[in-house]
Amino acid sequence: TYFPVLTLNGERYTTIAVGSAFTDPGIVAKEGSADIMYTKTGSVNTNVPGVYTLTYTAVNKDGFPASLVRTVAVYSTVADAAANDLSGTYLRTATGQPSLWSKLAPGVYKVSNPGGAATGSSIIVIVFNPSGNNIHMPSQPAGDGTDMTSSDEIFTPGSPAKYVWKILNPGYGTALRTFIKQ
Repeated sequence: TYFPVLTLNGERYTTIAVGSAFTDPGIVAKEGSADIMYTKTGSVNTNVPGVYTLTYTAVNKDGFPASLVRTVAVYSTVADAAANDLSGTYLRTATGQPSLWSKLAPGVYKVSNPGGAATGSSIIVIVFNPSGNNIHMPSQPAGDGTDMTSSDEIFTPGSPAKYVWKILNPGYGTALRTFIKQ
């Protein structure tokens, strides 16, 4: 038995400016050395800023499935935020745990461990900086079947920069979480 092996064409995290065209680069699906068919669920509305998930699935001849996910961030960033670079490591004050921000496009960041979980976290989310120093995590899948978003966000530039937000997800409680840039 050869299990299905899926490989993304292009990047796992893709960014598109609102109103731009999006062409899905798809995947390569193999069973051994043979190409196999795959299906895709999800769609991207390039006219509405947000985070969109595309899921690719293939099944081998014995019925064993495999899936891959691509995240597409459709963004609208004004000039006063486009030049910002919020990239870096931020430590949550309550736990000392890191949250890593990586800039993907103007005003778009990939953030690992967004809640500063004490045991670490493999959760990665997309966060927008659409204008000025405003930040927001749009609603998106958290990887455990639930959705995750943020509220009460305040980003304060400076030396060091810091931000505060609530993570809206059943596993995170309701406390404000404070992070300081390292």
